[in-house]
Amino acid sequence: MKTRIVPSLRYQDCRQAIDWLCATFGFEEHLIVPNEDGGITHAELVCGEAMIMLGGHTDGDDAFGKLNRSPLQLDGQNTAGIYMVVEDVDAHYKTAKSAGAEIVLDIADQRGSRGYTCKDLEGHLWSFGSYNPWE
Repeated sequence: MKTRIVPSLRYQDCRQAIDWLCATFGFEEHLIVPNEDGGITHAELVCGEAMIMLGGHTDGDDAFGKLNRSPLQLDGQNTAGIYMVVEDVDAHYKTAKSAGAEIVLDIADQRGSRGYTCKDLEGHLWSFGSYNPWE
């Protein structure tokens, strides 16, 4: 079995986040688990061989929810970020910027690679670049 890391993010508006992440960062829906209130309890999005899991904000009424928050609930602060290798960094940057991603580190060449860092619609920190540590 291959060991893999699958980041898990909490969003206040999970449906909006899914739509935005798919349109902006190139993810596709893999699994959506709705709740009885019309929201989303759990979602899995894929981009190539990468996957992220998302959960909707539940006021911390479950054990995992008590440990996780959207950056919107933390005055925009993050304790971790996600890095994704992308083929065309410039095209990815243009799409993210036009979709309203907050660019926090502008696109630049550094140590032989190209990349940028932004925040998504709820403030999660994402970095995209051409640096592939596996190569």
